[in-house]
Amino acid sequence: MVRVVAGNDNGKEGKVLRVFPETQRVIVEGVNLRIRHTRPNKTYPQGGRIQQERAIHVSNVMPLDSAGDPTRIGRKRIEDPETGRGRWIRYAKTTGQELDR
Repeated sequence: MVRVVAGNDNGKEGKVLRVFPETQRVIVEGVNLRIRHTRPNKTYPQGGRIQQERAIHVSNVMPLDSAGDPTRIGRKRIEDPETGRGRWIRYAKTTGQELDR
């Protein structure tokens, strides 16, 4: 879950539906809705106007911590006790809670 912190949909919250790492954009459920006009086809026999979410830049959203507040993200390296190998995880700066499993 993320909260939009900039733009026309400032303050809205939603689930991230899709991530585009190469362009640093995300599609958030119910945010940045645009209307697309379509001709009649198999999916939409009548054609018409379809409202759908469009991508917004990653810098305009912040993940929510366990309390439901927006938080910045930090990275720290942890050691796996059984294998002895380290790996990077993300954590919430406000609560210190690990976001990666």
